[in-house]
Amino acid sequence: MSAAALMDRRAFLQAGAAAGGGLLVGLYIPAARSALLAQGPPAPPLVPFAFVKIATDETVTVIANHSEMGQGIYTSLPMLLNEELQADWAKIRVEGAPVDAVYNHAVFGIQMTGGSTTIASEWDRYRRVGSAARMMLVQAAAEKWNVPANSCIVEKGVVMHRATSRKATYGSVAEAAAKLAVPGDVVLKDPKEFRLVGKATRRLDTPSKANGTAQFGLDVSLPGMLTALVARAPVFGGRVASFDASDAERVPGVKAVVQVPTGVAVIAERFWPAKLGREKLKITWDDGANAKLSTSQMLADFAAQSASPGTIAKKVGDPSGALASAAKKITATYDVPYLAHAMMEPLNCVVDLRADSCEIWTGTQFETVDRAQAAKVAGLPPEKVQIHTTLLGGGFGRRANPDSDFVVEAMHVAKAAKAPVKVVWTREDDTRGGWYRPMWHDRFAAGVDAAGNPVAWTHTIVGQSILTGTAFEAYGVKDGIDSASVEGAADLLYGIPNLQVDLHSPKIGVPVQWWRSVGHSHTGFSVEAFFDEVAHAGGKDPYELRRTLLKGQPRMLALLDLVAERAGWGKPLPAGHGRGIATHFSFDSYVAQVVEASVARDGTVRVHRVVCAVDCGRTVNPDTVKAQMEGGVVFGLTAALKTEITLENGRVQQRNFHDYPMVRMFESPAIEVHIMPNEEKPTGVGEPSVPPVAPALANAIFAATGKRVRRLPIRASDLAEEGAKA
Repeated sequence: MSAAALMDRRAFLQAGAAAGGGLLVGLYIPAARSALLAQGPPAPPLVPFAFVKIATDETVTVIANHSEMGQGIYTSLPMLLNEELQADWAKIRVEGAPVDAVYNHAVFGIQMTGGSTTIASEWDRYRRVGSAARMMLVQAAAEKWNVPANSCIVEKGVVMHRATSRKATYGSVAEAAAKLAVPGDVVLKDPKEFRLVGKATRRLDTPSKANGTAQFGLDVSLPGMLTALVARAPVFGGRVASFDASDAERVPGVKAVVQVPTGVAVIAERFWPAKLGREKLKITWDDGANAKLSTSQMLADFAAQSASPGTIAKKVGDPSGALASAAKKITATYDVPYLAHAMMEPLNCVVDLRADSCEIWTGTQFETVDRAQAAKVAGLPPEKVQIHTTLLGGGFGRRANPDSDFVVEAMHVAKAAKAPVKVVWTREDDTRGGWYRPMWHDRFAAGVDAAGNPVAWTHTIVGQSILTGTAFEAYGVKDGIDSASVEGAADLLYGIPNLQVDLHSPKIGVPVQWWRSVGHSHTGFSVEAFFDEVAHAGGKDPYELRRTLLKGQPRMLALLDLVAERAGWGKPLPAGHGRGIATHFSFDSYVAQVVEASVARDGTVRVHRVVCAVDCGRTVNPDTVKAQMEGGVVFGLTAALKTEITLENGRVQQRNFHDYPMVRMFESPAIEVHIMPNEEKPTGVGEPSVPPVAPALANAIFAATGKRVRRLPIRASDLAEEGAKA
């Protein structure tokens, strides 16, 4: 399904007032029902959305209503806008938007960034804003010269009337243009005329990141600002029974020690005394109901639940009957662990709380939600709370927290501090702070006929619901099915005639939320790895069987052929190497990958090459698409090879990168990205390359060793030759 809003092409712009001698153009759109959630929110009334400011000094500032966390939208959004505005690209600047309904997401109806939807939702709007602004600037110049507007042209921010050789820069007519009525009918370029869109373009945010002037949340410093660290319960849901702060208060620089809802906050002049003070706290914890949680027991419970079908999410044909009459039956179970987001910049939030207003500086993906939650704590109306969205040192969904946990906590600390305060999470706090990708168990059964073709497929999924209990439950949970739990499974592209997908959603006290590629992060692995098992059980080449079953999916079929050809599928490999293939459809984009890998005698896996092909509709900046595919591959490999969150006695066992490691540069494979040309509207690229990489790797390992990988992360002990040690 498309992420783009359904828009009326004629009524969407409204002029704003001139500000500081510049032009302000606001965009109105009729937002559609969410096309990304199974049950989207009601379409809101028309609301103003995006802005472009043109100043008299000729700078053009694009206001970005989505957060920049490395995905490149601070360049792609200005590219869309300036494709129509036709200003001098060298004059383009970009700023993050303040929190206001004018900047709400077209589909979701709140100001947020996620779901790989930024470009998909802004494809029309930012171009329309640019076109409307250009038309108004031309009209202002034409009225000044008393000539028809259609006799003028624009080139690099200059309006020209060639018949009289007159010229006017955008900045010189911006104030007059701001007083004009916004055109009711805006004509967009034919894509054949694009000069920016589709061209590899250097990112606008690179210079500031290179010279250190870019501002991330951790960089924010205010006059008189204090720094705080919070000692949180070691068990989710635990609380403070009692505490002794006497030693902490004696640390030089510590200003106060206060209890807050999440634990005990140490407020100090700087980070280091706050950290030392926290280490000296003596706290007695009431661990609460989750004190005995262990992932090993959860896994056993999940496996037991999967032995019987859950709530039906999708059923086609007669799966049980087809299984019973199949020539051959294949069964398997797959497991994936809890996963932390592990952003390079840990969570942080700066709050300046006053009696009648509040300002917040943080890297957030969830401005509307965070502001509403902060306002509740402050006892202020939301319009009195302003959030300054800084650059994000990674997000992956963690900074779009349903409870606004790190923002709400900082608000409580600020109330106690009675001064501007920065609440910092250490790496250990971040790793153990919860809100993980859920742990999942998948049970499969498939049947093939005498010719080896799949005739039945059943898939039972067990894992926590992300949406249940949140404000988004009404939109994403229907008849007991969390759409995020079954995505990538219930919408399987393969033409299997008899199929059933069902779900168990156990309630567990471990906080979970979306993680890069959400439900696809587990279904991509289990579905595509089991498909490989089915292919081999039926005596089929995994690539060829996919071709057969994707005949009704021309875009994925073309992509599959492309990746197989570029990877040299079927050609000889060095001894001990294997190739694995996988496809996955997510966020409206099609991705196919081939992984080449080998396994040492001690079970150590080496990934040599990943070939990735993507069909994401029309591309705005091919460099961004390539970078996102590469980043997603490394992200997915990290989850496949390295990381897991485990609990014993209710306590998270991992702390930092030494026991929650990332794939390092020297371990990264050669990655080739091939973008399928397409003139459809853009679709997501931030997440779709994550799901196929783990199954493609697992399938490559089978091709190299004959051993199946059915649990992540991949363990050397599962693959080591007899007598060899990892």
